[in-house]
Amino acid sequence: MKIAMIAAMANNRVIGKDNQMPWHLPEDLRHFKAMTLGKPVVMGRKTYESIGRPLPGRHNIVISRQDSLVIDGVTRVSSFEEAKIAAGDCDELVVMGGGQLYEMLLSQADILYLTEINLTVEGDTYFPEWDNGSWQEVSRDVAKNDKDVEYSFIKLVKKC
Repeated sequence: MKIAMIAAMANNRVIGKDNQMPWHLPEDLRHFKAMTLGKPVVMGRKTYESIGRPLPGRHNIVISRQDSLVIDGVTRVSSFEEAKIAAGDCDELVVMGGGQLYEMLLSQADILYLTEINLTVEGDTYFPEWDNGSWQEVSRDVAKNDKDVEYSFIKLVKKC
């Protein structure tokens, strides 16, 4: 099973503020859906709470230390090892946040699906830095939305 991470981040690596994304980019939401549909997605409790519902068409796995947490349509686990078991036999497991999971699991990731948004925004959650020498960029699609915000969909694969 490949471990992928998906995140949208500003120029300054901000991915969130007050448990919300500090921008609205419909193109990124469509990209996120295309990259995750039909796959198990792993998220932390705060990320789940910011979404507020299970994502349709995906096996939603929430990592939480709260044993009493029960959510319809969601598998709650207490560790990433349990998340991998819960995901079952799949080709790719997608980690979708938040910041603590990205920080904790970046070293285990095989693939990064990143949306780089050409904005500098204030935030309290950041995507961790990675060693460029350990990753190979395999695709980059650059576009602008109707508000003239430039963004790039980037796929990085860990070098062997």
